[in-house]
Amino acid sequence: MEKDNKAELESFLKVIPPVEFCCVYGSALHPNNHDKSKLVDYILGVPNPQEWHAENLKLNRDHYASCILRLGGARLVTEVADKIGVGVHFNPYVNWNDKMFKYGVVRMHDLVQDILNWERFYLCGRLQKPVHILVDNLDVESLNSVNLRAAVSAALLLLPMKFSEEDLYAKICSLSYTGDLRMLFAEDRHKDLLAAHTLVSSLPPAVRSEMATKLGEKKCFSESGQAVRELMISSREEAAKCMQKILKRKVMVSSARQAISGLLAVGGVNGMRYLASKMTKAWKSWT
Repeated sequence: MEKDNKAELESFLKVIPPVEFCCVYGSALHPNNHDKSKLVDYILGVPNPQEWHAENLKLNRDHYASCILRLGGARLVTEVADKIGVGVHFNPYVNWNDKMFKYGVVRMHDLVQDILNWERFYLCGRLQKPVHILVDNLDVESLNSVNLRAAVSAALLLLPMKFSEEDLYAKICSLSYTGDLRMLFAEDRHKDLLAAHTLVSSLPPAVRSEMATKLGEKKCFSESGQAVRELMISSREEAAKCMQKILKRKVMVSSARQAISGLLAVGGVNGMRYLASKMTKAWKSWT
């Protein structure tokens, strides 16, 4: 990223309270993006969202929906995000310095848990795609390597035996959208099963646990003689379908909760405006 562009992105952080983590994602990272009407998207990690929002309300009251301010302020913002959404509050359509911004505020603990365990498969999905980190006081970038390795394992489990580098990146980026299942049967069944077991073992514990519930487990012994539990995978295809169903359900639940939370938090007008912009973008991609 060019220094001028980075400085411009960092300048917005001067008008909001301090954060422990900040990354930019989406179209703002595209080198040929010169459209000032495009939203610049931020994820902000903070220790205590309610305290952060209380401070931000003093500085940037106009960033929040008036209905939220009347009904409960920072406390309500945080409760809606935590109890209805997936722990993230977004302020969209923030005008500053001739640009339009959207920023999501999340508790650092929740961000780390999603990165390491795919608990909600929401922010971890964002961090599987290209991002530019502006602030990283707690070395989230290193933690995210766990998320990226797991994403590669998941993508390899879903891809056919032969694929291009572009296919791999596309599959990783599609995980948080659930994507289409593209599997081919291998000629060597035992070799394929071994690969499936290896890939599954690299997934987050929470995902493996759900797969074990559906597929079953068996007790095995390692080379050292220690008893270990192993998923009962009869085929690579079965493991891929099981994992994809689990991720799809996580994405559906998280996206639905976040959509409801977002509508409540930003108000009907901005909520419908954001939804309309997403529908327009989707329509253009199909025409």
